[in-house]
Amino acid sequence: MRPEDILFWLKAIPFKPFRICLNSGLSYEIRHPKMLRVSRTTMLIFSFAGEPEDPFEKAEMVGLVLVERIEPIEAPAHA
Repeated sequence: MRPEDILFWLKAIPFKPFRICLNSGLSYEIRHPKMLRVSRTTMLIFSFAGEPEDPFEKAEMVGLVLVERIEPIEAPAHA
């Protein structure tokens, strides 16, 4: 996938959470813009224990070539 394709989702106004699905079957839920940084060939996915302003707990580097699709995360239905 191209960096521009991921940045389209990441920079949407207003931001809407999305899921990045890899061709290995793994997926990452991006619920805040600070959870993801995109370069030309890779992306860094950050995990936070608290708020995104807190120090991140872990980071994973994933090659963009491994991305199969991006899909929206549906908002939970209100009771």
